[in-house]
Amino acid sequence: MQSLIAEGVDTVFGYPGGQIMPTFDALYDYMDKINHILVRHEQGAVHAAQGYARVSGKVGVALLTSGPGATNAITGIADAMLDSTPLVVIAGQVPAASLGTDAFQETDLVGVTQPLTKWSFQIRKAEDIPWAVSRAFFIAQTGRPGPVVLDITKDAQNAETEFNYEKCKFIRSYFPTPDTDPATVKEAAEIINSAKKPLALLGQGITLGRAEKEVQAFLEKAQIPAAWTLLGLSALASDHPLNMGMLGMHGNLAPNLKTNECDVLIAIGMRFDDRVTGDLNTYAKQAKIIHFDIDPSEVGKNVKPTVGVLGNVKLTIPKVARLVHEANHNSWIAEFKPLYEREYKSVIKKETEPTDGEIRMGEVVKLISDATGNDAVMVTDVGQNQMVSARYFKFKRPNSFVTSGGLGTMGFGLPAAIGAKVGAPDRTVCMFAGDGGFQMTIQELGTILQSQIGVKMIVMNNNYLGMVRQWQELFFEERYSFTTMINPDFTAIGKAYGIESRQVKKREDLADAIQDMLKDDKPYLLVVEVEKQGMVYPMTPAGTAVTNVLLGDE
Repeated sequence: MQSLIAEGVDTVFGYPGGQIMPTFDALYDYMDKINHILVRHEQGAVHAAQGYARVSGKVGVALLTSGPGATNAITGIADAMLDSTPLVVIAGQVPAASLGTDAFQETDLVGVTQPLTKWSFQIRKAEDIPWAVSRAFFIAQTGRPGPVVLDITKDAQNAETEFNYEKCKFIRSYFPTPDTDPATVKEAAEIINSAKKPLALLGQGITLGRAEKEVQAFLEKAQIPAAWTLLGLSALASDHPLNMGMLGMHGNLAPNLKTNECDVLIAIGMRFDDRVTGDLNTYAKQAKIIHFDIDPSEVGKNVKPTVGVLGNVKLTIPKVARLVHEANHNSWIAEFKPLYEREYKSVIKKETEPTDGEIRMGEVVKLISDATGNDAVMVTDVGQNQMVSARYFKFKRPNSFVTSGGLGTMGFGLPAAIGAKVGAPDRTVCMFAGDGGFQMTIQELGTILQSQIGVKMIVMNNNYLGMVRQWQELFFEERYSFTTMINPDFTAIGKAYGIESRQVKKREDLADAIQDMLKDDKPYLLVVEVEKQGMVYPMTPAGTAVTNVLLGDE
């Protein structure tokens, strides 16, 4: 506990058990300094820690027991690794003398988590705890962030030692931030200065590096239109004139098509995920590519750049910006507008401004975004709800979007929203989920009940596993194999947990229900019955060119 306090930890998400009990007993004496949020499942603890880390910029901490407690956390740890979220997960372990004996609730947590973490370490002596905790926090939050696991044997927890804490500032052979080669900075600037049709791709590395202002200044100086990856959402304000929308499978038409028309592609803190690039054999072959990233392993991994600029983008972008000329790309930027208007007519208007028929997910998201003044933190689960929310929720400031990107974890939304609200208590937190994902971690309503966390939960219920059903309709000849959901009365469940809950079936009741939800800072569950067989368009089928965009009925 003293080590955590030395690292500035004020919140821990956890669940007690036999092998971590000595640590929880110690926590009893530090409740005035460390706020412990009791979750209902260890997966929920890690997802909540992720949500907390993503909005607060701090390291998220989860505390749990051995065996099933530890293995229940694996999904969240893997999710954090793929999405570069700084976590320290502390687990109890059987006494050192029992290791290897298949003792009750013994699991080789270090062996299981090594491929999923930046560092995984077992502590067997009390005197090693401060050293390991200090090292864990240093590794988790430096360079490209990620999760760290500490596995502490029960005898190490029970032993006594003199407390001496030294914050870790250096680890031999660990170089979290690579040196930036000045030649790459110069080459990148020269390429940008020669560009006629530049396009910037904004990734989560901007948010992780806290480089939003630097990137915006760079884009404005060179007048470069920009598009964002899913995790790059909110790095640039939604209404910024250079913001051209979202990239990827369900991204906006214009930036996807223009990816294969630009002459210079500037990737900033993103990893060229397959959901962004589609078929690599046809991706941006006409363009010179500049890749800014802190992780050398990402540069050239999927897309070979003309030049890679290594380092934290908060530092590298200004270096390039100083050498970049002020430019005028008005004619190039104007080419995006007709494509947006085409998408608006074919998709956006139908999804966000319907006047009859079943309620659409898009209109739910837009109405809530408008009602919050486009200034809320949005957390999503995974599926159609995620893509629609990313498309139609708007943002004014950074650190406003939390979702599961790389792993695509259903059940992420509810516990992550709990963590986000704890990490940003003064902000409105809206969590969007489908009926499938919501039920995967629905037990965390108990966490909201006990800790009175004011999350606004919006369940868009279509009685389907919507995204899988969409793929079945498009690519599996409408063979809807086990995607129909028979659901409970979600509002009854919400009320059973003491949460104000309301169901909306009619469009004319939606606006009033949203105002009711947002009237105060208490937890609220809004269940909206939406179009049963709705589709999320645009859509670029997996593995095809980014220009192979489907617009539905067009």
